[in-house]
Amino acid sequence: MISQRLIEVTTAALTGLFGVAVVVSSIDNGIGWGEKGVDAGTFPLIVGSAIALGSLYNLVRGALVAHEVAVTWVALRRVAGLFLPAAVFIALIPALGMYASSFGYVLATVGWQRKLPPWKTLAIAVAAPLFLYVVFEKLFVVSLPHGALFEMMGF
Repeated sequence: MISQRLIEVTTAALTGLFGVAVVVSSIDNGIGWGEKGVDAGTFPLIVGSAIALGSLYNLVRGALVAHEVAVTWVALRRVAGLFLPAAVFIALIPALGMYASSFGYVLATVGWQRKLPPWKTLAIAVAAPLFLYVVFEKLFVVSLPHGALFEMMGF
C-alpha cells in the first residue's frame, strides 16, 4: 500500500527538482536587464523559483501528513494495467509506426482488460488504426509516423 505521505513527498521532490533545473538553466541564459530589456532567463527564473518554493512548501506539508493509505496494491495494479501498454505503445511507434502500434495497443488493452470476445477485439483493433489513417492521412493530410519497418518496406 502506498501512503499519502509517500505520494506527497515524492511529487514535491520531483517538482522541486524540476524547478531547480529551470532556475539553473535560466541563470545560464542570463537574468536581469540587458541592452534590449529583460534578459531571456528572467521570466524562467521567476517561474522556476515559484515552482521550487511551492514544492518546498508541499514537501514540508506532505511530510507532516498522516499515514493514510492513498493507493492500494489492487488499484495500483489497475493503473499499471493502463500505463504499461501505453508505454509499450509509445516505445513501438518509432519502429512500427503509429498504425501498427495502435493496432497492438488496442488489441492488448481491449482484449486483455475488457475481456471482449476475440472477434470484437480484432474488429476494434483493426478499426482504430484504420480510423486514424483516414482522418489524419486523408482528411487532414497530416502524416503520422509510419515507423522504420514500414519505411524499409517503401511505405
